[in-house]
Amino acid sequence: MQLRYSFRLYPNTGQRLALAQAFGCARVVFNDVVRAREDARAAGEPFPKIGELSTQLITQAKTTPQRSWLGEVSAVVLQQSLRDAESAYRNFFASLTGRRKGPKLGPPRFKSRKDTRQSIRFTANARWSITDSGRLNLPKIGAVKVKWSRTLPTIPTSVTVIKDAAGRYFGSFVLDTDPAADRVRMPDADRTVGIDLGLTHFAVLSDGTKIDSPRFLRRAEKKLKKAQRELSRKQKGSKNRDRARHRVARVHAKVADARREFHHQLSTKLISENQGIAVEDLSVKALARTKLAKSVHDAGWSSFISMLEYKAERYGRTLVTIGRFEPTTRTCSTCGVKDEAKPLSVREWTCTACGTVHDRDTNAAINVRMAAGLAVSACGAPVRPGAIPAQREETGSHGFPTEPRTA
Repeated sequence: MQLRYSFRLYPNTGQRLALAQAFGCARVVFNDVVRAREDARAAGEPFPKIGELSTQLITQAKTTPQRSWLGEVSAVVLQQSLRDAESAYRNFFASLTGRRKGPKLGPPRFKSRKDTRQSIRFTANARWSITDSGRLNLPKIGAVKVKWSRTLPTIPTSVTVIKDAAGRYFGSFVLDTDPAADRVRMPDADRTVGIDLGLTHFAVLSDGTKIDSPRFLRRAEKKLKKAQRELSRKQKGSKNRDRARHRVARVHAKVADARREFHHQLSTKLISENQGIAVEDLSVKALARTKLAKSVHDAGWSSFISMLEYKAERYGRTLVTIGRFEPTTRTCSTCGVKDEAKPLSVREWTCTACGTVHDRDTNAAINVRMAAGLAVSACGAPVRPGAIPAQREETGSHGFPTEPRTA
């Protein structure tokens, strides 16, 4: 299973200039690939192969006066940008023919130097390494200071250097973990739980536990409003406007980081305490088109469920998702009788058949667990494994890596 561990980088002035040059060269190669293939499509010719593009747009381009500066950055960065463009076209055609699930993807577009997020990737053959002092040594950039927040469990296979909209730098390491070893770290539990996600409370568990919604965006609205007002008053293209944009981005980044940390802590706690977990398949896109859109986005349900999915796969837990049309709210969890639909204002209701008084959310969480077949034990519950992508960040122990420092 692949995981992604991210750490904050602190490059000095010279290293920032070198990273900016690498970002720009990777962007130029990507745009050259898109232009070459768009020209071929317009001329009715077959798309050039990736090998031809590599020779033409990288090897030969370095010998020309117009692209000679491509030789000043690592060749691996340029090759990875070429492969990113190839992957974007592959995903586009797979989506076009229906072989790729999910929403339809458009064709690759040109990247702009004004994009607020920039990234480059170094694979193992780039000869990057982690020094004995804990710095990240990158080819033609130097040894960059890293803030290690946890230990890397294995040797990484690649590292992606990212500059986000707030001007922060991150090193994102991809590594392979052993599922068997991970499951040994997390002993089996004898509990199962159903989760009802909401807005008043972020999550209500089938045992009656209610977890308050932190509302990170709502709490930061005053500061965000002030920063956005100052940004709107700055002249376009000025340095003051650029600084104001960074202030807005930093507020958004702080909100996103706090939300992600909350999701990680809660998902890890639920995975460690329960052998089986049941959640409801929510239509987040549909809910985001209602008057509750801001609160729905602030909650981040999709991100939370994604964390539960890959952590359940990693630690040998069972995660079951029930259909979104299950009447969990209006079904009595005691006798099973379906009552009439309940508006959101009704937080408690009494079953007309058995007389049981139900808390709306707790009753729904119990029904979610029973609908998933987790009412008694998780042993017989179905497991639905799937492709697990590399995930960004996971809570863990502190300290910099003690593994061999080369990759």
